[in-house]
Amino acid sequence: MLREQLKERTHAAHQKTEGIIIRKIKAIRSESDYVEVLKGFYAYFSAVEKEMAKYITEDVLPDIKERRNSSYIKQDIEALGGSVNNLPPAVAPKLSSTLEALSAMYVLEGSIMGGPYIVKMLQKQGIETGFSFFEGYGAESGMMFGKFAAVLNKYGEELESFDHPVNVADETFTNFGEVFTSSVLVG
Repeated sequence: MLREQLKERTHAAHQKTEGIIIRKIKAIRSESDYVEVLKGFYAYFSAVEKEMAKYITEDVLPDIKERRNSSYIKQDIEALGGSVNNLPPAVAPKLSSTLEALSAMYVLEGSIMGGPYIVKMLQKQGIETGFSFFEGYGAESGMMFGKFAAVLNKYGEELESFDHPVNVADETFTNFGEVFTSSVLVG
């Protein structure tokens, strides 16, 4: 199944990107620091969502409009007194099919599962608001990821090779990490 292949074969890129982001989160000392990290998430998620929107419609993923997206990040930034001006550079993978878009979305949707841990880390650092994005789907997060994974697997069931979707997901992870290693967010 495609989801399992993506999980196994993108493990290194996932771990590297997660490490970069966790270091940024651990360095947060104020709400303004948190806003800067959220800006990285917003820049990247909105860039990838723009690419995915060409291929992922309600016909592909019936609950697409109910899914967590960059508008939640913008809401959190604004709740903390920030704005989405002066965003760091973010380069989304160039997508050319539904399968590629779903492979990129695997990275974005998968990030939901780590959200509760990020909220706890932020709370330990004195941050008390701006969590709508990281709270994901709350108690429904596992179920929502499962529904997404079923669609992903359906689109990948006829593949002879998983190499291409794995490469797209790897690029999605790598590009996400690069947002946080740009000179704008280094600190």
